[in-house]
Amino acid sequence: MAVPQIRIGSVATKLPGPPVDNARLGTFFRASGVFEQWVDTFIGTRTRHLSMDLDTGEVRFCLADLAEEAGRKAMKAAGLAPGDIDLVIMSTSMPDTLLPTTVNVVADRLGIDGVASYQLQSGCTGAMQAMDIAHQMLLTGRHRTALVIGGEMCAKHIDLDLDFGKLSPGELVNTVLFGDGAGAAVLTAEAMPGTAVLHRVLVQCVGHGKAPGQIVEWFGMGDREKKRSALYEDFKAIEENVPLLSAEALKELLDGQGWRAFDVAWLLPPQLSARMTDRIVSHLALPQAQEISCVAETGNTANALPFFQLERALPRMKAGDRAVAVAVESSKWIKSGFALEMA
Repeated sequence: MAVPQIRIGSVATKLPGPPVDNARLGTFFRASGVFEQWVDTFIGTRTRHLSMDLDTGEVRFCLADLAEEAGRKAMKAAGLAPGDIDLVIMSTSMPDTLLPTTVNVVADRLGIDGVASYQLQSGCTGAMQAMDIAHQMLLTGRHRTALVIGGEMCAKHIDLDLDFGKLSPGELVNTVLFGDGAGAAVLTAEAMPGTAVLHRVLVQCVGHGKAPGQIVEWFGMGDREKKRSALYEDFKAIEENVPLLSAEALKELLDGQGWRAFDVAWLLPPQLSARMTDRIVSHLALPQAQEISCVAETGNTANALPFFQLERALPRMKAGDRAVAVAVESSKWIKSGFALEMA
């Protein structure tokens, strides 16, 4: 029996609210123009979208709102009804609640029922992990069409009373890197002309013996008053490790497909920040590849970012074009990516 080709039938995304630029964020933190200059120089992210209204503190969207809209748009773009979906997988590092899982809330809103559903707790490689599981499950033949979702909602980590001047560098960087958003893709074993074939998804945990590069606490009723930061990031360790892990992931993907560097027409690189992305792209050295990046406009939306990249890349790809995506998670060091080809 022939192994089916798994295709990306459609991709859609959702951002909340208007973009928040660095000047506005500096005002929010009651910081001087030095803040805006620092972000522009060292981070490179110009805007991000937030679910919280910074003027009022009102949280206007939850993660399920964003994921529902992205999922609905993806299903519509693929011409699918709820009954056509027989597998739903969602990845996020910031679910609305621990229980019920956000994936099941979203499936309920979309009218999807009686199917397998899974939610993954992960960061910047979460979308790759969700796609990997969907890809493998579709290859078994037990499922035909999957809705894969990734998203983040940072409102629980926004403190309107934050004193910018008292933040450590490891805490400060988190205030400017991240934004809210969700993305969704339809993966299918059905023949869909003019769609991209997802050849392979790579996910490898490589954190043995390494300290976490990022820590995000989940405070419960018993420990919410403890004097420790909810967020911490070792940006120096990330700067050192992410380019190397990205190159390793790229090599494994290319070798696994028998592709050479100049065979790749499109590169979807890691999207931690705009400045970091520039360094990684130079390190990867794909001479013919066009870069697809969005982090400077969207901020780092972690689990949602590969969907934003795919949404930009797929309409521009011609038959025979090959694309490689790479993502690295610093929390306990995961390298990941996927290889696809336009049919």
